[in-house]
Amino acid sequence: MPAIKHLSSVSSALQADVTRILHACHHDPFTVLGVHVDAGRTRMLVFRPNADFIWVTLDGERTQMNQIDESGLFYLEGDVTKWGRHPSLVEHVDGQECTFIDPYTFWPQLSEQWLDDFHTQECFDAYKVMGARPWEVDGIKGALFSVWAPNAERVSVVGDFNGWDGRVHPMRSRGQSGVWELFIPEFSEGLLYKFEIRARDTGQIFVKTDPYGRFFELRPNSAARYTAVDSYQWQDDLWLQKRSKSDWLHSPQSIYEVHAGSWRRQDNGDFLNYRELAHELVPYVKDMGFTHIELLPITEFPYDGSWGYQVTGFFAPTSRFGAVDDFKYFIDFCHCNGIGVILDWVPAHFPKDAHGLARFDGSCLYEHDDPRRGEHKDWGTLIFNYGRNEVRNFLYSSALFWLEEFHLDGLRVDAVASMLYLDYSREEGEWAPNQFGGNENLDAIHFIRRTNERVHQDFPGVLMMAEESTAWPQVSRPVYLGGLGFSMKWNMGWMNDTLRYVSQDSIHRKYHHENLTFSLLYAFSENFVLPLSHDEVVHGKRSLLEKMPGDDWQKFANLRLLFTYLFTHPGKKLLFMGGEFGQGREWCHDRALDWELLEHEWQRGVQSVVRDLNRLYQTLPALHRYDFEGKGFEWVDCHDSSQSVISYMRKSEAGCVLVVLNFTPVVREHYRIGVPELVQYREIFNSDSMFYGGSNVSNGTHIAAENIAHMNQSFSVSLTLPPLGGIILQGPDQ
Repeated sequence: MPAIKHLSSVSSALQADVTRILHACHHDPFTVLGVHVDAGRTRMLVFRPNADFIWVTLDGERTQMNQIDESGLFYLEGDVTKWGRHPSLVEHVDGQECTFIDPYTFWPQLSEQWLDDFHTQECFDAYKVMGARPWEVDGIKGALFSVWAPNAERVSVVGDFNGWDGRVHPMRSRGQSGVWELFIPEFSEGLLYKFEIRARDTGQIFVKTDPYGRFFELRPNSAARYTAVDSYQWQDDLWLQKRSKSDWLHSPQSIYEVHAGSWRRQDNGDFLNYRELAHELVPYVKDMGFTHIELLPITEFPYDGSWGYQVTGFFAPTSRFGAVDDFKYFIDFCHCNGIGVILDWVPAHFPKDAHGLARFDGSCLYEHDDPRRGEHKDWGTLIFNYGRNEVRNFLYSSALFWLEEFHLDGLRVDAVASMLYLDYSREEGEWAPNQFGGNENLDAIHFIRRTNERVHQDFPGVLMMAEESTAWPQVSRPVYLGGLGFSMKWNMGWMNDTLRYVSQDSIHRKYHHENLTFSLLYAFSENFVLPLSHDEVVHGKRSLLEKMPGDDWQKFANLRLLFTYLFTHPGKKLLFMGGEFGQGREWCHDRALDWELLEHEWQRGVQSVVRDLNRLYQTLPALHRYDFEGKGFEWVDCHDSSQSVISYMRKSEAGCVLVVLNFTPVVREHYRIGVPELVQYREIFNSDSMFYGGSNVSNGTHIAAENIAHMNQSFSVSLTLPPLGGIILQGPDQ
């Protein structure tokens, strides 16, 4: 073995740097570790605190490195031209040998241009670089770790591969960008890692999970798991091609809202994994006639009781239900079966969990530093600082990541109102106005508009939906017209008015008739989705069934009537799981739906109503063609409050259908409504049918129009209205 050369002199500056390395407080370890020329000598310095010995392979022979006391620092002096650019090292630890390449022999990897763009410009694909990404340098494969922590004194990659020791893999600071990077050669698939951050001002140590992490340990653990291999073979090309050319404005959209952890469970109470969920949920959704599944957030989250709305992994499907490829399989299976998938996405806030984004580098980094703008006290969460480029780039990238990498068909953006208003849920003195003195969050508005613009540009046919509960104008209008750029907006007003109305005892409904009719005054001001969502069946609000007044017969009749109103009112449809078969208990996130209720006739009847209404909604253009346009709707009579009856027409070029809804438990005979043609009409749907568990009050197959003008129509028909029932009539030519 060649003779070992000794480090004969060490400058005081180097001694100070070595001390900072040993104490894990050096901001630029690359100036010390690796290969350097010092006082005319070429030196390689390696820090491996658990190693007993380290050898360098030179000219096919091993040369043992010198150890500086017991610190874990090893050095070798010699002719650098003989070592190669990235010499192979062998460490001996507790009788075992391991070959490695020192990360500190590599040059910086991220370009100055990219760093400048991330820091000062828009960067919609930061997920392709930040976090832990597969990387290759000089023919050597490994992982490039990058993290934004501008107020850190030192950042290290820690994990099970280095004993979670922050001294071993300190990262390189990339200056003004605030980004730290480290290329670790030969980093293995599946290794756990986090970032250990030492705050510059206080010296406090934080161990944080990767903001851009792609997969995480099962809660309550929170380390990211390195994923390098993307081997999933998608089968949904035809679906994506069809989606890009779709006319979603004029197509039926019926959305089944699902909480993946409680739709069904295994017999022992465990979750279904993504693949099992696909094979059970998709056939059910197809049978029921829904066009889309909307998932409550599956972005990684620490607390089951948050339902996914307190996100810590904005780029990771939760590991509760399986691996990354398992979730891709779920979406792929949906697409191959003609079902779209929408993801609930939460860019409005994030939790305070110590391992997450909160005070990430010891400072308010992702959150706004002004508490009047930085915290949702109602929810106990923090608000993103939309004024920082790096924060916007993080969120831009999250949105595009899910659409690009997982082929999702849309994002439902949660809590948009809380983003738009600086005084959202705040009392006087608890908020600060914008520079113009208003309550609008101008930074958040800019972020929302740019996200929607880019999504529509890059992913034609993808839907962006806003949960927005106020009268903010033009939410679903293009940005170039002054709108926010969403495709659609949840009609929270319709939902609240409707549920308030149907919760009234039928004898009192005549005093609340405007709750049924008011929505048509603004129904076409936005592209509305009509939601009967998860928020309305929890926290003491009762299930849809139990909101209904009366005895059991009336409750089920009311529920069938509510669904008839939902599917015939202008707007796309959304129904939370369990409502479609009349679950009696409130939804609970930690147990499956009460599927055993389908043993009962009335629950099966409600389920059949939803199935048949979905079929009619999709097959009759009159019920969906002009969901967003006034020409698709015409009142027949909206004034009969004394009898709690409304009637209207839904129209398209293919013809019209008439809808008559009776919100009292009284059979109304000889009830006359105006009709546009002197033809025979057919009763194509009746929520009171015996097949749905109703009393079977019907008008028969044929209803002849009479030459009697009525309700501004030239003709009319005399009907028998079922109790707490809705009927749909159709002319002969449709």
